Amino acid sequence: MEYEHNKALLYIYSGAGGVDAQDWASMLLTMYRKYSAKQGWGFVVLSQSFGEQDGTKNAAVEISGPNCYETLRRESGVHRLVRISPYSAKDLRHTSFALVEFMPEIIAKHFQINPNDLRVDTYRSSGPGGQNVNKLETAVRITHVPTGLAVTVQSERSQAQNKEKAMQVLTSRLAAKMEAEKAQELSQLKPQVAIEWGSQIRSYVLNPYQMVKDHRTGVKSSQPDKVLDGELDKFIAGEKELP
Repeated sequence: MEYEHNKALLYIYSGAGGVDAQDWASMLLTMYRKYSAKQGWGFVVLSQSFGEQDGTKNAAVEISGPNCYETLRRESGVHRLVRISPYSAKDLRHTSFALVEFMPEIIAKHFQINPNDLRVDTYRSSGPGGQNVNKLETAVRITHVPTGLAVTVQSERSQAQNKEKAMQVLTSRLAAKMEAEKAQELSQLKPQVAIEWGSQIRSYVLNPYQMVKDHRTGVKSSQPDKVLDGELDKFIAGEKELP
């Protein structure tokens, strides 16, 4: 797989439902933290936006470990919780939704640039006041024509060294740009994703009965407390059968 050795980036968004949905997002964050700990993976919260009662509006996490993205990628989707709301004075049953997204970390060395998309210009290195500090055209500017991104390097002694450094910098910048655009595209899609009934991939029912069910594979567990404590192995195994 293209990204099987990459770190995983986890994004969690609470759906409609106010404080209950935000609490559910926090519960999912804890579930994946505990699952990662059981796998011996690193789990670093990059950002977290809090709502009422310290619930989670959204969170971004970096998970690092062998095959973590390949293992978790099919966890992406809407997760539904049914329980007696701890925030209801009348002990009413409440349904909450949260969206989980797993994306691979983009590694610059895996980012391939079409040489035909590049324009390479060479010129003499310049110093203070625009004076030329080298009689040879050792400075290099590489422009990625489709995006307009340009990188100039003149710090090295030879044109070849400057070109190599410029390519390294340009590759990293393009990878970062692509990652930012993916994140932006994802955020733009959020309002169109129905974080509600009928769109869930998995339901966690705590009341009136105890059941976790994956609606894609049919895998079930009658022990939701253990699932929420990070025991996801049977669900992860079932997901491996998905196309």
